[in-house]
Amino acid sequence: MRIFRILNNNAVVVIDGPQEKIVMGNGIAFQKRRNDIIPKDRIEKIFVLHEGASEKFQQLLSTLPEKHIELAEKIISFAEVHLNAPLNDHIHIALTDHLSFALERLDQGVTIHNKLLNEIRTLYKKEYEVGQWAKEEIKKELGIEIPDDEAAHIALHIHTAKMDAPSMQASLKQATILRDFIEELEKKAGIKIEDNSINYQRLVTHLRFALNRIGEGEDFSPIDDDMLSLIETKYEKAYKYSSELTEFLKVEYSIAFPASEIAYIALHIQRLLKE
Repeated sequence: MRIFRILNNNAVVVIDGPQEKIVMGNGIAFQKRRNDIIPKDRIEKIFVLHEGASEKFQQLLSTLPEKHIELAEKIISFAEVHLNAPLNDHIHIALTDHLSFALERLDQGVTIHNKLLNEIRTLYKKEYEVGQWAKEEIKKELGIEIPDDEAAHIALHIHTAKMDAPSMQASLKQATILRDFIEELEKKAGIKIEDNSINYQRLVTHLRFALNRIGEGEDFSPIDDDMLSLIETKYEKAYKYSSELTEFLKVEYSIAFPASEIAYIALHIQRLLKE
């Protein structure tokens, strides 16, 4: 492979047959010029992106701080190993751009908030572990302490880059729905729900799978009439909250829960009320 364009010390563009490729490696362009041959042992990653994405990535590589790019690539590599899954190539653009902007804001003293921190931490545990690893790596490499809110942003980028994952917009919508559900439950019941409690995590996980089934048009298991009647009478308050909250989601988000789900959600709410 011969260099067509140098983007930075660690990234170059090559023309390989009919394709334009981005080749990355530590110091791959050091003391190199156009048309120089790239040693194969220096190549770490090769990207073939569609035209618009390729131009965007080249722009990022040639303008953003190399340390930010290097950190983004480390996070992506760690994530693929930690999740044991390949990530969509677009993550190299999305995460690099996001991370560099976040680091610049933190360096300027801007506080980063993430209203969906608790939901992301619960819904995407493995991805959040990647975010926490990134937090430590950034502190070690740059001396910048990123908040858990930013670790959650990183986690969401990683999650949506998984090959079978929903889009960023869909993931954000689901997390927002769950946040609204919990906030409304806290208001109605007059309680504070601890996001690290096992019962909170069980409720959120149950709701997540229910939302996925509704979104995919899957059938729900029916509930026995006697069981439904028992839940309505024995856990009257929890069932009332479940009915009101699922009606709230129907009005706000046009999501309709079947009777069986309203009952099962009531059981989860009952556990939280007992806390």
